[in-house]
Amino acid sequence: MRGRCLLKLSGCLLPIVVSVLFLPNGKAGDPAVPETWDCSEQARILINEKLRIWQQRLKLENWKISVTTTRLTELKPKTLGNIHWDADKKTALIRVLSPSDYQFSCSDALKDIEFTIVHELIHLELASLPHSEASRREEEHAVNQITQALLELDRRE
Repeated sequence: MRGRCLLKLSGCLLPIVVSVLFLPNGKAGDPAVPETWDCSEQARILINEKLRIWQQRLKLENWKISVTTTRLTELKPKTLGNIHWDADKKTALIRVLSPSDYQFSCSDALKDIEFTIVHELIHLELASLPHSEASRREEEHAVNQITQALLELDRRE
């Protein structure tokens, strides 16, 4: 079975706090490091780290999941990411918006990228449940709420 779920724009802008990542040359926003490269490199590091952490927490270790950044023009309107999976092969690809396409700070873009990863992993966890076009809006709302709650709990630890 092949599935596809989309992250709605309204859901990804929820307030989420994530730890600050440091690069060997400096920290996020350091004027010595070009902002575009700095944020892209931080996103690469964050994606690898957060995918591993959240895949383990959501008990999806038996899936081969990869995450890639993509340009806004390659996503459906009003979305900032998506997931495609093959349940038989237990493989999935999550696409998240490239940091260069965000219109706000790198730290906010990184928070949103983590939100998108967790959001799409929750969709994957729910993949075996029946879905319909009629239930899509309710599922998106529930997935956004669960994602926000999980990230807020993670921040407290």
